[in-house]
Amino acid sequence: MTSPASALQAISCADDYDPNSMPVDRAREFIGRVLSPITDTERVALRSALGRVLGRDVLAPFDVPGHDNSAMDGWAFRHVDLATTKAFRRVGTSYAGKPYLGPVGAGECVRIFTGAVMPPDCDTVAPQEKVRETDAGVEIGPDYKPGQNRRFAGEDLKAGAVALPRGRLITPSALGLIASLGIAEVEVYRKLRVAFFSTGDELRTIGTPLGPGEIYDSNRYTLWGLITRAGCEPIDLGNFVDTPEAIREAFERAAACADVIITSGGVSVGEADFIKQILDELGEVLFWKIAMKPGRPLAYGKVGKAHFFGLPGNPVAVTVTFYQFVRAALATLQGRTDFALPPTLKATLKSRVKKLPGRTEFQRGVLSAGPNGNEMGYEVRTTGDQGSGILSSMTEANCFIVLPADTGNVEPGTIVDVQMFEGLIG
Repeated sequence: MTSPASALQAISCADDYDPNSMPVDRAREFIGRVLSPITDTERVALRSALGRVLGRDVLAPFDVPGHDNSAMDGWAFRHVDLATTKAFRRVGTSYAGKPYLGPVGAGECVRIFTGAVMPPDCDTVAPQEKVRETDAGVEIGPDYKPGQNRRFAGEDLKAGAVALPRGRLITPSALGLIASLGIAEVEVYRKLRVAFFSTGDELRTIGTPLGPGEIYDSNRYTLWGLITRAGCEPIDLGNFVDTPEAIREAFERAAACADVIITSGGVSVGEADFIKQILDELGEVLFWKIAMKPGRPLAYGKVGKAHFFGLPGNPVAVTVTFYQFVRAALATLQGRTDFALPPTLKATLKSRVKKLPGRTEFQRGVLSAGPNGNEMGYEVRTTGDQGSGILSSMTEANCFIVLPADTGNVEPGTIVDVQMFEGLIG
């Protein structure tokens, strides 16, 4: 595994690294180079495994399905008999869970239902809607291929095959698959521990009165939600005043109990911002500015063995930078092998967007179907004022409008890229 320092040097030399403003894609690539997934696992009951990451392959203990069965309601018969039989004689019925076990001779058939075991010697199923039962017998047409509408034992999974690989997020459908194999417990990676705190003399906890110039600390609640939905264990260390002593204490506490440390505020390297100073003492800052808006003052580094993300103090910038950088990093550290940022969709911009070239922008938008449903594609509009402190712009939006760094103002009717929020948390 490449060390953070050597990775930083490699990027600096090979990619003309600018420590004051790293492009978005390069920052993502860089962070990905220095992440080491956790390896500790634990066994949990199946219903407790939802949202966890598999720490070991789940193997099929038997063939799935366990027997040849019918893919639909109909009539099971021997395909070879089609050449000599016009009307088959019904000899029994095969239900799901109650198979017909008797013999099936030449010119005979069995009424069968979806999922039921194929009777002995039968190899083909005719759908019930294409068959006519008369006094003369069951009339089955000639247009069938051998094995049609028959599911074979092991067709889905062979005994010993990997049903779900290590590193896969356990979804509701994965729970069902594991349960279908009769497995009651699974091995998962332990939850990633993520400590977070805010810095700022102006911040107050909700439920307390506000003084002049003071605001409630909303970022910790946003971060708690983002971290929790990412499947991690959130550790809320509270708010710390802007003093070197307080910030040092916060980092020491966080590094002692967490795999990842996230802060909000204090990374703009102003007169009263001490995070970078303290990190230079306790760890290292690998970069602290991104060529993006909102969220330019984003820091990434290490404190001991813990990864550190210093997010901006503005509420919108906290969410944007978490989605664009932190979420993918947490997934990698959790041991996930199936995570990826969602693909961008193309949509027609409905209103003019102001933008200066130089930084990638993530404007909050509302994506909807075109005027004729999806026939005309998607349309997107901004939520209005895109200021980093306007948290309502995030709650009203369902997507980011992604505008490349070299783009200027964008006129209505332009095709733009959008990222759906829901895809970002999968």
